[in-house]
Amino acid sequence: MGYGVGDLPLWQYLIQPVIAGVVGYGTNYLALEMTFRPIEFFGPELFRLRNQPWGLFGWQGIIPTKAEKMASVCFDLMTTKLIDMKEIFNRLDPSKFSEVMEDPLLLMLDLIVNDVAMKYMPKVWSNLPQEVKDEVVVVMNIESDQFMMTFMEEVKAHIDDILDIKEMTVSACVREKRLVNKIFQECGDKEFIFIRQSGFYFGFLFGLIQMGVFFMYNKNWVLPVFGFLVGWATNWLALKVIFRPLDPHKFGPITIHGIFLKRQKEVSATFARVNCTEILHTKAIWETILTGPLSQNFFAMLRAHSIVFTEKLVGGMKPLAVTAMGSRQFAEMKEEIAGKIAENLPGIMPHSYQYTTDALDMEATIRDRMSELSYPDFEGVLHPAFEEDEILLIFVGGVLGLVAGSLQMIMIMYQ
Repeated sequence: MGYGVGDLPLWQYLIQPVIAGVVGYGTNYLALEMTFRPIEFFGPELFRLRNQPWGLFGWQGIIPTKAEKMASVCFDLMTTKLIDMKEIFNRLDPSKFSEVMEDPLLLMLDLIVNDVAMKYMPKVWSNLPQEVKDEVVVVMNIESDQFMMTFMEEVKAHIDDILDIKEMTVSACVREKRLVNKIFQECGDKEFIFIRQSGFYFGFLFGLIQMGVFFMYNKNWVLPVFGFLVGWATNWLALKVIFRPLDPHKFGPITIHGIFLKRQKEVSATFARVNCTEILHTKAIWETILTGPLSQNFFAMLRAHSIVFTEKLVGGMKPLAVTAMGSRQFAEMKEEIAGKIAENLPGIMPHSYQYTTDALDMEATIRDRMSELSYPDFEGVLHPAFEEDEILLIFVGGVLGLVAGSLQMIMIMYQ
């Protein structure tokens, strides 16, 4: 082969832009797949650096690999720019919370008092006149409202001492890596469609240049080199136009702005919905309070309020109870009632979930505040998905283009 025209059939030149477009589409498509999949490492893990998606033989999606770090980035964005948990929990009205919990709380207290009384003074409790038992129920009814209201006031005041929201969100994302994928995929669904489709268009344009060069200088190495450049350039260009320019620039009637940034309000609504449905929902918040790293603070608080409540509840029974069992056993009975209240109260918390969700209103708060972020802050929602290993994705695109170009060259050589 050498300089000149006509060394090859015309169709072998004309097909090159089409092949470059297909390569561009394929490399962009594969780059996206490698960003999100597989969720767990695929292949024999003979050698692999910590927190890296690649191994000697195998691969794990970039986002699942960096789930902990990316969840921390999202959390930091939310707590510094979008929500303050103390402000959010201040929206709870203790009196309304108590009203929602009234029936299950009274049922729980009735069972506890009856069980403990039958344990410590079975004969006396069984023989008590009904009006005396009814008086205990009346006191229980009055004091339970006060107990729940004062307890929830303290929960609101010390929410940062009983709820580690960062640990909750990061642990959920590490435990179920699909959640991080879901946040990025749903927020950037239109951008990902653009990345795939633009691969063909950009690849086709680069293929025209490749065709011209190969027409004038058809050396064997041209196709592999241009294949690498097409794969590299289409990935790089697609990622850049999503986030750049950061601020809108007008050129006459045309406004140039990053594709993702144009959709700030739409993405904000999606981000808020996915987070509050999958991670920051009321059930998860209460489960973290009850079982998380700060749960001991919550139960210490609950026990203190339970002891005060028990004192008021059984205070009217003290003369009768002390006569029946003695002071020491009466003190033990109070401790057991308080302990059982603290032990059983978490089990009826689901009755408060709907009210808590409505009162906290986190989805609307995140959505509204996120839609008002500056463009640099808003960019931080999706960009970390690519920023972590952007150069690796671009390089992979180049390598795949190189392979495609080499195969094209082999087909021409051995035609």
